[in-house]
Amino acid sequence: MTVPTTTATTENARPAVRLRSAAPRLRTPRRRHRPGRPKRSILLTVLTGVVLLYSVLPLVWLLISATKTQGGLARSFGLWFDSDFALWDNITETFTYQDGVFLRWLLNTLMYVVVGAGGATFLAVLGGYALAKFKFPGRRAVFAVVIGAVAVPTTALAVPTFLMFSKIGLTDTPWAVIIPSLISPFGLYLMWVFASEAIPTELMEAARIDGASELRTFFQVALPLLAPGTVTVLLFTTVATWNNYFLPLIMLKDPDWYPLTLGLDAWNKQAATAGGEAVFNLVITGSLITIVPLIAAFLLLQKYWQSGLAAGSVKE
Repeated sequence: MTVPTTTATTENARPAVRLRSAAPRLRTPRRRHRPGRPKRSILLTVLTGVVLLYSVLPLVWLLISATKTQGGLARSFGLWFDSDFALWDNITETFTYQDGVFLRWLLNTLMYVVVGAGGATFLAVLGGYALAKFKFPGRRAVFAVVIGAVAVPTTALAVPTFLMFSKIGLTDTPWAVIIPSLISPFGLYLMWVFASEAIPTELMEAARIDGASELRTFFQVALPLLAPGTVTVLLFTTVATWNNYFLPLIMLKDPDWYPLTLGLDAWNKQAATAGGEAVFNLVITGSLITIVPLIAAFLLLQKYWQSGLAAGSVKE
């Protein structure tokens, strides 16, 4: 009687042992990257911090230095304030120095930007729309010319442009700065790419079926869809025209037609001339005033600018 009981007990115990041995061991799950969360990279964070410091440090120096007098610039540390806070006095003196010529330079720059950069943006929108939505002979040749023009630096064209304008008598006039600013190969190429993706061909055909002319189709149908790209091109051309230095340098002799870049450079060089007055505090304050409109434009149009840069990057 004892043997069957032991056998049964042994047979009943074996499956339990097998079950225990067959049970898988629990492993510590590895941390997997979630698709919605970006990976953390110490190297990328450090590089971003270096680039941020490199970009912000000159602006901080410019802002702090604009609060100093001419003597305070020499006796104080560059990245710290002087005991004499003279920001408002520097701004007032900047606008009144030499009979208020700084205001004239500011208005000249605004004129070059409004007429030159605005005209370049409008021509880029027209050209990009036509190249993207209309087929005509020589379209590939135009594309090659545009790509080649983007690769040519503007400084290489400055001397030939000066010789051409001098023969027709336009040097030392605002047109010598405005007319070359109307041509923006990069803006044309950007609008070409943007218009190809932003304007559905079916929408244009529907407008034509409804009886809309090509001009009305462009202004009422296509132009609102091109708003992000238009703002992007406008920002690029505005910055290029606002910071333009070399072209006005060779084209203009009359200080009354100087832009801000050329005028501030003339003030900066006064100290090197015989009997010239050093006005480095006014040069720094004028530089601070010069960048304020650009910063405001980027902050106000940032959302359009970002969407315009991303357009055409994904093909559906």
